Amino acid sequence: MFILDVILGIAVLALLIYRQLAVRPVNASAALRMIAILLVIGLLQTYRFLSKTHAHPLTFAAIGGSLVLAAIFGALRASTVRVWLDEGKAWSQGNWLTATLWIASLAAHLGYDILVAHGSGVRGLGVATIVLYLAISLGFQRVLVLQRAHHLQLAGSAAAGKTSSG
Repeated sequence: MFILDVILGIAVLALLIYRQLAVRPVNASAALRMIAILLVIGLLQTYRFLSKTHAHPLTFAAIGGSLVLAAIFGALRASTVRVWLDEGKAWSQGNWLTATLWIASLAAHLGYDILVAHGSGVRGLGVATIVLYLAISLGFQRVLVLQRAHHLQLAGSAAAGKTSSG
């Protein structure tokens, strides 16, 4: 299962990078659907791993720390995504820095696993939680991008209201 988890994690990462480099409308329902799918897969992988190992309280602390790392990278990536309005509709597109931060994020997750989880005797935790990590990281990024898009739309509506009434 280790190899399958690695392949799945890399495939999900490649899909996320591909989708983020494309010009896409900012759509809350599509983002939530992708995050929900990844979250379910990630939770199932994590559960499968934890049910086969003797999970120690430090294991759960390691998972929590990893998810904090995921949120931090999600926030960092959100700041690299370009968000703009076209005819009142919000659009977004990542760039090379967004892609680089995705790769750095995964490297940080696996590095964290080597430093923390291996020390507590739980080998493979980082690989088993790759998809969960990516789901949380994407979730934080999408929430921040959605907020930026919403602020742009509010500002655009306010500006249009002033122009038409003034």
